[in-house]
Amino acid sequence: MSKIGKKPIIIPNGVTLTLDRETVKIRGPQGELVTTLHPKVRVVQEGDKIMVSVLKPEDRRQKALWGTFRSLLANAVMGVTSGFEKQLEIVGVGYKAQVTGQKLIMNLGYSHPIELGVPAGMTVKVEKNLIIIKGNDKQAVGEFASLIRSKRKPEPYKGKGVKYVGEVIRRKAGKVVKAVGG
Repeated sequence: MSKIGKKPIIIPNGVTLTLDRETVKIRGPQGELVTTLHPKVRVVQEGDKIMVSVLKPEDRRQKALWGTFRSLLANAVMGVTSGFEKQLEIVGVGYKAQVTGQKLIMNLGYSHPIELGVPAGMTVKVEKNLIIIKGNDKQAVGEFASLIRSKRKPEPYKGKGVKYVGEVIRRKAGKVVKAVGG
């Protein structure tokens, strides 16, 4: 039995669930998410709970699918109720970002500004040196945050670049100049 897979998912008030053979549609105050199911995964709604199961619980691969799809559905329920947020911090002299329309424009020390289109269903705000990404799909929010970070990863000598809030950058010592003398 999968430890995570056998836990029920509680459906809060205001969230509706539509079950198909291949998909699960979850609709709530923050929007709608659709999760495509693996053929060996079964989902059953029992009142205000969702139960996930597999055909052969003793099979290792199906046990892994069981826990994975339970987590995906739990994240979808959480996403349509409260949403997800990632915060990135820009560190460096002259590094800045701004949002114009559906584009995030960043100046990160290159000879040109970097423009990224904001994906549908996501909002991006910039406050001083913080980029705040909000959305209802956990995977999409994480991927977009990772894309922004990849444009200028923090370097270990001065710590300049784009990093997650709370991320610790291991710093290295620079060159050590030996004293010249006799």
